[in-house]
Amino acid sequence: MLGIGKKFPQYSLTGVVSNDQAKAFQQFDANTHKGKWRVVFFWPKDFTFVCPTEIAAFGKLDKEFKARDAQLLGVSTDSEYVHHAWRSTKEELKNLPFPMLSDIKRELSTELGILDESAGVAQRATYVVDPEGVIRFVYVTDLSVGRSPEEVLRVVDALQTDELCPCNWKKGDDTLKAA
Repeated sequence: MLGIGKKFPQYSLTGVVSNDQAKAFQQFDANTHKGKWRVVFFWPKDFTFVCPTEIAAFGKLDKEFKARDAQLLGVSTDSEYVHHAWRSTKEELKNLPFPMLSDIKRELSTELGILDESAGVAQRATYVVDPEGVIRFVYVTDLSVGRSPEEVLRVVDALQTDELCPCNWKKGDDTLKAA
């Protein structure tokens, strides 16, 4: 699995950005949000149970991430058409403020090392990528366990201080000073 300090891979994926079929699909690549922080999170499958709770929770925090110049990008190995169908029919996903990207060829999941070989889907992984394209945080849970978008936001805050942050540090708390 690619980890901290490695360059996030190049990619070109189709994303769903709207429920309107005529405007629904857009191409995204590694340069689409160049110069911004990116929070790229993967879920195993559309039309499941844990995944929409996480996706909706990230959506509720989208303004908080944007305030930190961080772009949310959700990804699974489902096709863009499956994403569109799910987004259009699942109430909590209808107004998502970030794209749902399709890694249908499993190239990005494979390159990151997060393709679950037995299930054939992306693991429940989250990457925080800095404006230079370097992975600064990786968070992976079991397929059955949802993650905490609030924790991801806390880590973005900590990384953006560029200082030493103690356990459970929150934005506004004192950072550590090396003696």
